[in-house]
Amino acid sequence: MAIINEKIIEIENLTYIYGIGTPFEKKALDGISLSVNRGEMIGIIGHTGSGKSTLVQHLNGLFKPFDGTVKIDGQDIWESKKTVRTARFKVGLCFQYPEYQLFESTVYKDIAFGPKNMGLKDDEIDKRVRTAAEFVGLSESKLEKSPFELSGGMKRRAAIAGVIALEPEVLILDEPTAGLDPIGRERIIELVRNYRETTGKTVIMVSHSMDEIARFADRVLVMNKGKIEAFDTVRNIFSDSERLVSLGLGVPQVTEIFLELKNRGINVRTDIFTVSEAKAELLSLLKGGTAV
Repeated sequence: MAIINEKIIEIENLTYIYGIGTPFEKKALDGISLSVNRGEMIGIIGHTGSGKSTLVQHLNGLFKPFDGTVKIDGQDIWESKKTVRTARFKVGLCFQYPEYQLFESTVYKDIAFGPKNMGLKDDEIDKRVRTAAEFVGLSESKLEKSPFELSGGMKRRAAIAGVIALEPEVLILDEPTAGLDPIGRERIIELVRNYRETTGKTVIMVSHSMDEIARFADRVLVMNKGKIEAFDTVRNIFSDSERLVSLGLGVPQVTEIFLELKNRGINVRTDIFTVSEAKAELLSLLKGGTAV
């Protein structure tokens, strides 16, 4: 999917402070400035308390900046009540453990909740519900079930479908694979990748998993103490492993393996971030006859 060189998100000098005037006052975001192009897949990493979730909750107007501006499609979110409402439909935010927000009697009604709030007609709501369900792999029979009858992974997919049904310009997922087993995590990552490839929409994912971010993102935003530590390509971010470790983060597991091989005197590249890259490098090494 080609990335359009057109800014969908523009943030300038964004500052947010929790508990102003209390003993618990804390600057959660400190002068953040960045932009995201339409169609990009952005990964956000950082230690707990670095400001990741606070940042993404500014993108659809859940938090109002203490200072600075957030623009979606060139429009300042907080220009008026109307622009705030518009932003909340243009930017779909799926919280961590979104299945806890399921509440309707059927999966269909849960997915339809957002489109109904948009004031859409019934036929358009139905189309969006079924399209979103298809994206996340929910069968027709599942739509009439209670969401509480579904497995944990299916509940997660139903909750994500509810956000997709808004047809947002930007889809934000905060730790979408948290608490799932390896198969469940893989399915969520694949459905998100498929969604972006099919729609061309911008996707932002917050994650503690360096492996997921390495496979998922075009660019990676590294947050540290409410500031931007780095914002660059996957390759450039994960090539600086020492810096990431100093921030309490790390590199993908496959990268750790190649760093260890290098330390043991084996002539391998260390800018390997995915299993497919690792396979190609090892095959090349074996063909060269230098691996032991």
